[in-house]
Amino acid sequence: MTCLEEKGSLWVFDPNTSDWSMMSPSNPALPHPEARSYHALGSAGEETLYLHAGCPAKGRLSDLWSFHIPSKRWTELSSAPEPARGGTSIAFSGGRLYRMNGFDGKTEQGGKVDTYDVETRTWTSFSFIPDGKSGPEPRSVSCLLAIDINGRPSLVAMFGERDPSPLGHEGAGKMLGDIWVFDIRSRNWTEAQAGPGGEPAARGWFYADVVRSSIKEAIVVHGGVNSSNERLGDVWLLDIR
Repeated sequence: MTCLEEKGSLWVFDPNTSDWSMMSPSNPALPHPEARSYHALGSAGEETLYLHAGCPAKGRLSDLWSFHIPSKRWTELSSAPEPARGGTSIAFSGGRLYRMNGFDGKTEQGGKVDTYDVETRTWTSFSFIPDGKSGPEPRSVSCLLAIDINGRPSLVAMFGERDPSPLGHEGAGKMLGDIWVFDIRSRNWTEAQAGPGGEPAARGWFYADVVRSSIKEAIVVHGGVNSSNERLGDVWLLDIR
């Protein structure tokens, strides 16, 4: 697979002008992440982005990088626990970066919440039973989102591919449509049940993010690929209470 090489640059969209611009590192001579696809990207506020794992031209990665937006500088951090993977998910909450799931080239990963502490620059892992009862099943190309639920910091893991397609990236495997909530303080998983009004079809390769107002937080889901390998263009709003 050939990856698009842009030498550590990022693309920035200005919603006021509807224009795109390229943000390049301030010093191109300094180290920056190698080109890749199927990586995870997350943010910690308005100044720092985190880039993790993914698939370069050959193999898979487990590296972790931060990008400081004001200085336009990349910094390589401690790599995550093995195995290296693509299609993983990360989320930032309370000074920690959380990592789950992914595909290592043979099996879907699951059963662990890996945590990177920004202050100590170290990784720790919390294991659970990924049986779809005590916690979510292994999966890739899903999502992990940090959100407050009733005043408690939580992570939401949802959807994704459970069993890979024999066609690899050209096909679609078994997709999941479940929603799981992880209470960061108690380390307990709870499966969320959809209320009246319908729910999105099972999918992977989709986009999701947290939208915030002055009174609540919700999750928006857009697009993706279903188990029939069909591209989706729908948009859903999930209100978790």
